[in-house]
Amino acid sequence: MSRFLTHLECSKTGETYDAGTLHNVSEAGYPLFARYDLESIKNSVDKSVFKERNPIMWRYRELLPVNDMKYCISLGEGFTPLRKVDTLGGKLGISNLFIKDESLNPTGSFKARGISAAISAALERGAREFAMPSAGNAAGALAAYAADAGVSAHVFMPKDTPLAFKLECEYYGAEMELIDGLITDCGQIIQKRKEKEGWYEISTLKEPYRLEGKKTMGFELAEQFEWELPDVVIYPTGGGTGLIGMWKAFDEMEKLGWIGSKRPRMVSVQTEGCAPIVKAFNNNMKTAEPWQNASTVVSGLRVPSAIGDFLILEALYESEGTAVAVSDEELIDYSKVMAAHTGIFPAPEGGATLAALMKLKEKQWIKDDEKIVLFNTGSGFKYMEALNRNTKTVNAAKA
Repeated sequence: MSRFLTHLECSKTGETYDAGTLHNVSEAGYPLFARYDLESIKNSVDKSVFKERNPIMWRYRELLPVNDMKYCISLGEGFTPLRKVDTLGGKLGISNLFIKDESLNPTGSFKARGISAAISAALERGAREFAMPSAGNAAGALAAYAADAGVSAHVFMPKDTPLAFKLECEYYGAEMELIDGLITDCGQIIQKRKEKEGWYEISTLKEPYRLEGKKTMGFELAEQFEWELPDVVIYPTGGGTGLIGMWKAFDEMEKLGWIGSKRPRMVSVQTEGCAPIVKAFNNNMKTAEPWQNASTVVSGLRVPSAIGDFLILEALYESEGTAVAVSDEELIDYSKVMAAHTGIFPAPEGGATLAALMKLKEKQWIKDDEKIVLFNTGSGFKYMEALNRNTKTVNAAKA
């Protein structure tokens, strides 16, 4: 394991586990967090060194869970552009609007980060067959990284998953099963079969290391903003690993002395047809109830129940953030607006963040001069069915 990785810790109970062996969730059934010897890292790594390293997420290798880099499976993921979008910002009257464009990752989404870390760490610990449920992008990423590693990938996806994701998995050589149901149903199948089949499950937050890959988005925000975090981060939330990971990264960086105590207000964006986090936040709850009859054209946001719900909500409360639900029509309309004024062709999840921004601006929750970051988590090219809908065209100048 990483020479700085000391142990794993249950995110709920604090119980510790050996980081040198394979684990899924804690005995209590909650996500495990990787913990590092931050004092040793502080004494041996200066943040200025990152400028000299390759522009990928493994530039932060001391805070990632792989020791022997021969196990590192990388396709060049991470260090995606943080673009100041003045044309869009000018239309909206917001002077410091940025988009973190994750669509330029390998396989076209932020999922590449988590899968790179999870596959690499699991290979070092002896895993050779991997399984996960997915609504699309994660399956494609697993298939690609497994192909590069020369190991087996088993993906389970809802039958109505967009064609691009199915073809991606097929071409990468993954074993793919399409299920008549939701991503939660796919997960239940893996639970029943994984022990007999010898699969290591890398479902969202059901192993410790996808989170570690996703947290590098937080490191990058800090580095790209010269080690001062923005005022607001607006993030599309299905399983929520990215939001939880960034919140973990902010804490680690402060303890390392790389940043101060300032935190962005974190905003979780979901769709009106599947908004368990929004409902829980609005009711001041610590956990979210499973969403019944989840329905949205955005496969990545159709997650009726997230194992890390309490961690997402903690980040929202602690940051004095909020949660916003947008309609399918709004998120597709604002995907068009984002594309038309930035040159970024966003996944619908990216459009959802802009739709949420407009709602927050209308409520005056956001100030026009605040430094705001929208996360576009993937490429619109994979969502042709969802984006090719008859919706109105929003006039950004009047939005």
